[in-house]
Amino acid sequence: MSRSDRAPRQRSRQVALQTLYARDFADPQQVDGAAAIEEIFERVAENFDLPLGAREFALKLVSGTTAELSDIDERLAANAINWKISRMATVDRNVLRLGIYELTRTDTPVSVVLDEAIQLARRFGGESSPGFVNGVLDAVARQLGKQPDSDTAAERPEHQPVSDAVAEKLGEQPEASAGDGLESDRGVG
Repeated sequence: MSRSDRAPRQRSRQVALQTLYARDFADPQQVDGAAAIEEIFERVAENFDLPLGAREFALKLVSGTTAELSDIDERLAANAINWKISRMATVDRNVLRLGIYELTRTDTPVSVVLDEAIQLARRFGGESSPGFVNGVLDAVARQLGKQPDSDTAAERPEHQPVSDAVAEKLGEQPEASAGDGLESDRGVG
């Protein structure tokens, strides 16, 4: 895939992440169902200039992630050792959800899923978000029997086993947590 073909998909993932982020802060009684998710998506997507295909891909990511949320969160909880999903930084949680959806429900190559998730975490998350996201998604990929291309993932500075990534995140002081600037985002146990 050429760089110009990849750019709209990167923007699609940004729109999907921002939609899931907005969903987390919406009134829980108003975000049930596909119509509510599409409404949030439309409000977010109107701020982006997306080609039709990129818009459709973003909506597929959002719809698929929300439809499979219980399965995705179960897999996330199993691989984010010592972390409660509800206590993760909102950005990290939703980048991981998108990544897990892509790993489990699409044919996107593992190395692309990891790279794109790390880029989202780097752009929108905190300082330790890229390593944390990489560690958790790498563990999910391995659990699924999928291996990233050796020439990309293994050479990333963020590439570390999930236990190291989680330990790094847990060892930080809670002064400025990853993602959304909330001081009490840590949630062990």
